[in-house]
Amino acid sequence: MWLLKTEPTAYGYDDLEREGRTAWDGVRNPAALKNLRSMKPGDAAVIYHTGDERAAVGLAEVVRAAYPDPKKDDPRLVAVDLVPRGRFKRPVSLDEIKSLALFNESPLVRQGRLSVVPLTAAQWKALIARGAA
Repeated sequence: MWLLKTEPTAYGYDDLEREGRTAWDGVRNPAALKNLRSMKPGDAAVIYHTGDERAAVGLAEVVRAAYPDPKKDDPRLVAVDLVPRGRFKRPVSLDEIKSLALFNESPLVRQGRLSVVPLTAAQWKALIARGAA
């Protein structure tokens, strides 16, 4: 289970829903790239909007494992393909996430610039529950 950050003015959950499938690309951070390479088809992901929103907004599923980023001529850079799996009924804000003790050690909180973050089962369950409320 993963959390993927995106700036909604560049590419947001609305775009993913409209397109129905996308290559999640443009990642450059080595730790984030390592996480992308670990993704497998069928893995679930929370889409998180950065910028002014700073909230988890919806779900996606990995449908293609890591492959060379088609927009870059650098073999170190990879992308995965995603499909949307439903918008949250309400966004789960970063402040709300930070208020949950189970996120105290999460890279989401401790490494704020990391764009691909692994989630534990408990963190996943907490985000889903709050997003469905």
